Amino acid sequence: MTTFSDRAGTIILALVFVDELLAGVAAWIYGIHAGDRLLAAALVTMFVAAWWTFASPQAPLAGPIARPLVKALVFGLATVALWAAGQPDWAIAFLVFSVVINAVALHPDVERVAANAATSGRR
Repeated sequence: MTTFSDRAGTIILALVFVDELLAGVAAWIYGIHAGDRLLAAALVTMFVAAWWTFASPQAPLAGPIARPLVKALVFGLATVALWAAGQPDWAIAFLVFSVVINAVALHPDVERVAANAATSGRR
Protein backbone atom coordinates (compact mmCIF):
# COMPACT_ATOMS: atom_id res chain seq x y z
CA MET A 1 0.00 0.00 0.00
CA THR A 2 1.26 3.46 -0.88
CA THR A 3 1.24 6.01 1.90
CA PHE A 4 1.03 9.75 1.57
CA SER A 5 4.75 9.90 2.29
CA ASP A 6 5.49 7.56 -0.63
CA ARG A 7 3.41 9.64 -3.02
CA ALA A 8 4.87 12.90 -1.73
CA GLY A 9 8.38 11.45 -1.96
CA THR A 10 7.78 10.39 -5.54
CA ILE A 11 6.53 13.86 -6.45
CA ILE A 12 9.53 15.47 -4.77
CA LEU A 13 11.91 13.16 -6.63
CA ALA A 14 10.16 14.05 -9.89
CA LEU A 15 10.64 17.74 -9.10
CA VAL A 16 14.34 17.10 -8.41
CA PHE A 17 14.54 15.56 -11.89
CA VAL A 18 12.77 18.60 -13.37
CA ASP A 19 15.34 20.78 -11.57
CA GLU A 20 18.16 18.80 -13.20
CA LEU A 21 16.56 19.25 -16.62
CA LEU A 22 16.15 22.97 -15.98
CA ALA A 23 19.86 23.25 -15.22
CA GLY A 24 20.56 21.77 -18.64
CA VAL A 25 18.13 24.23 -20.21
CA ALA A 26 19.94 27.08 -18.45
CA ALA A 27 23.24 25.91 -19.96
CA TRP A 28 21.59 25.81 -23.39
CA ILE A 29 20.12 29.31 -22.93
CA TYR A 30 23.52 30.71 -22.03
CA GLY A 31 25.13 29.08 -25.07
CA ILE A 32 22.47 30.48 -27.38
CA HIS A 33 22.78 33.90 -25.70
CA ALA A 34 26.51 33.77 -26.38
CA GLY A 35 25.54 33.30 -30.02
CA ASP A 36 26.69 29.77 -30.65
CA ARG A 37 24.60 26.60 -30.90
CA LEU A 38 27.77 24.53 -30.78
CA LEU A 39 28.68 26.15 -27.45
CA ALA A 40 25.16 25.50 -26.19
CA ALA A 41 25.38 21.84 -27.15
CA ALA A 42 28.85 21.53 -25.59
CA LEU A 43 27.69 23.09 -22.32
CA VAL A 44 24.70 20.76 -22.08
CA THR A 45 26.92 17.78 -22.90
CA MET A 46 29.41 18.77 -20.18
CA PHE A 47 26.56 19.21 -17.71
CA VAL A 48 25.14 15.77 -18.50
CA ALA A 49 28.57 14.14 -18.33
CA ALA A 50 29.40 15.72 -14.95
CA TRP A 51 25.96 14.90 -13.59
CA TRP A 52 26.06 11.27 -14.76
CA THR A 53 29.59 10.78 -13.44
CA PHE A 54 29.28 12.41 -10.03
CA ALA A 55 25.72 13.32 -9.04
CA SER A 56 23.18 10.94 -10.53
CA PRO A 57 21.70 8.17 -8.36
CA GLN A 58 23.83 5.56 -10.21
CA ALA A 59 26.93 7.78 -10.60
CA PRO A 60 30.12 5.71 -10.78
CA LEU A 61 32.22 8.35 -8.98
CA ALA A 62 29.65 9.70 -6.55
CA GLY A 63 30.66 10.06 -2.96
CA PRO A 64 29.84 11.99 0.18
CA ILE A 65 31.91 14.95 -1.05
CA ALA A 66 31.70 14.66 -4.84
CA ARG A 67 27.90 14.38 -5.16
CA PRO A 68 26.94 17.49 -3.15
CA LEU A 69 29.87 19.48 -4.56
CA VAL A 70 28.93 18.73 -8.17
CA LYS A 71 25.25 19.41 -7.46
CA ALA A 72 26.14 22.80 -5.96
CA LEU A 73 28.41 23.61 -8.90
CA VAL A 74 25.85 22.59 -11.52
CA PHE A 75 22.96 24.47 -9.96
CA GLY A 76 25.16 27.45 -9.10
CA LEU A 77 26.59 27.66 -12.62
CA ALA A 78 23.11 27.27 -14.11
CA THR A 79 21.98 30.22 -12.00
CA VAL A 80 24.96 32.30 -13.13
CA ALA A 81 24.31 31.26 -16.74
CA LEU A 82 20.72 32.49 -16.60
CA TRP A 83 21.84 35.75 -15.01
CA ALA A 84 24.57 36.23 -17.63
CA ALA A 85 22.03 35.53 -20.38
CA GLY A 86 20.01 38.52 -19.19
CA GLN A 87 17.43 36.56 -17.21
CA PRO A 88 17.97 37.67 -13.57
CA ASP A 89 14.38 36.94 -12.51
CA TRP A 90 14.56 33.41 -13.89
CA ALA A 91 18.00 32.98 -12.31
CA ILE A 92 16.65 33.86 -8.86
CA ALA A 93 13.55 31.70 -9.34
CA PHE A 94 15.71 28.77 -10.46
CA LEU A 95 18.08 29.20 -7.52
CA VAL A 96 15.23 29.31 -4.98
CA PHE A 97 13.53 26.28 -6.57
CA SER A 98 16.81 24.33 -6.64
CA VAL A 99 17.65 25.05 -3.02
CA VAL A 100 14.14 24.29 -1.74
CA ILE A 101 13.50 21.10 -3.71
CA ASN A 102 16.95 19.65 -3.02
CA ALA A 103 16.64 20.49 0.68
CA VAL A 104 13.23 18.83 0.86
CA ALA A 105 14.66 15.81 -0.98
CA LEU A 106 17.01 15.25 1.98
CA HIS A 107 14.03 14.36 4.20
CA PRO A 108 14.33 10.74 5.41
CA ASP A 109 10.97 9.74 3.88
CA VAL A 110 12.07 11.01 0.47
CA GLU A 111 15.45 9.30 0.77
CA ARG A 112 13.65 6.06 1.66
CA VAL A 113 11.47 6.33 -1.44
CA ALA A 114 14.58 6.96 -3.56
CA ALA A 115 16.38 4.00 -2.01
CA ASN A 116 13.37 1.74 -2.58
CA ALA A 117 13.17 2.85 -6.20
CA ALA A 118 16.88 2.21 -6.70
CA THR A 119 16.73 -1.30 -5.26
CA SER A 120 13.55 -2.25 -7.13
CA GLY A 121 15.16 -1.03 -10.36
CA ARG A 122 18.10 -3.40 -9.90
CA ARG A 123 15.97 -6.57 -9.75
